[in-house]
Amino acid sequence: MAIIKKIVEDNKFTRRDIPQLEGKLFWEGAKRRLALERFGVLLFLSTVIAAYGVLGDSTATVIGAMIIAPLMTPIVATAAALVMGDLNRAGNSCLVVIVGVAGVIFVAFICGAIHPGVISFTNNSQITARVSPSLVDLAIALASGVAGAFAVSRDDVADSLPGVAISISLVPPLSVTGIALSQGHTGEASGSLLLFITNFLSILLAGGATFIALGLSAASIDEVKTNIRRKAFVFIIIGTLLVTSQLGVTSYKVARESNLEYRAQEIAQKWLDQTGFDLIKLKVMKNHIALVITGSGEIPPLSDFVTELNSKIKTDFQVKLEVISSQKKLYPE
Repeated sequence: MAIIKKIVEDNKFTRRDIPQLEGKLFWEGAKRRLALERFGVLLFLSTVIAAYGVLGDSTATVIGAMIIAPLMTPIVATAAALVMGDLNRAGNSCLVVIVGVAGVIFVAFICGAIHPGVISFTNNSQITARVSPSLVDLAIALASGVAGAFAVSRDDVADSLPGVAISISLVPPLSVTGIALSQGHTGEASGSLLLFITNFLSILLAGGATFIALGLSAASIDEVKTNIRRKAFVFIIIGTLLVTSQLGVTSYKVARESNLEYRAQEIAQKWLDQTGFDLIKLKVMKNHIALVITGSGEIPPLSDFVTELNSKIKTDFQVKLEVISSQKKLYPE
């Protein structure tokens, strides 16, 4: 605790720091138009890169989109404005975020609609990683919110912002939302949107707490504005708690599916023992299981696997078996 206290004391805001922070976060006066233009250009480009990175299932491309995505700045600006008790600035910054979010979803929707190939919502890792957010994502977002606020508040650590942008996902989940909507997958769209909302609220909450701990409120607001700040953060905390409850449900489902997959893999391996086949992939999706095996020779009766599976897991699963050999065949149950 003594170390944390020393770090806070060494990085406290003073009144002399406020103009520099305001110039960095708030797009006002003569520079507003130019700042918004640059924001729009970078956001459009990052969305196109992220959308096609998702469609191509390319992690490197999606990371590139994260680095140039400018959404972090107006979100941190919203948190700072709330801590300073300036509702006008907070509203303007939040409006930029809202318009930006709508723009990202729209551009990604277009990219998904004109994509010539089939979009897989089960095998594409960039999609599956963002449609079932969990409490782990909340923890990452809170830590990233602290890091973002700290990096913005000090020029000598501002170079760390690209790393913060990579650690927290803002444009990619919105891109998945747009792509999913273009294909009529509303469930995946709502899941990826939940991830963005989680990250947004976490940045506001953790970033705001960091600014308060560093003395931004004491250096910039009076007693009347303190009440404004308190009310604003009460709503943010309530929103975060509501999101947390939903993430808890999702985390339980993910953990349950992971456990089912592990147990089903054990049963599948035993089913394939003493045969010329090996298990390549097993995926559990609600009450369906997809099996992919490879090899040659006589395939053991699929009914043996299904019977053992339903007996051990106590759930009625529908199983689809795909066999890869000299000729690819599909064996439905």
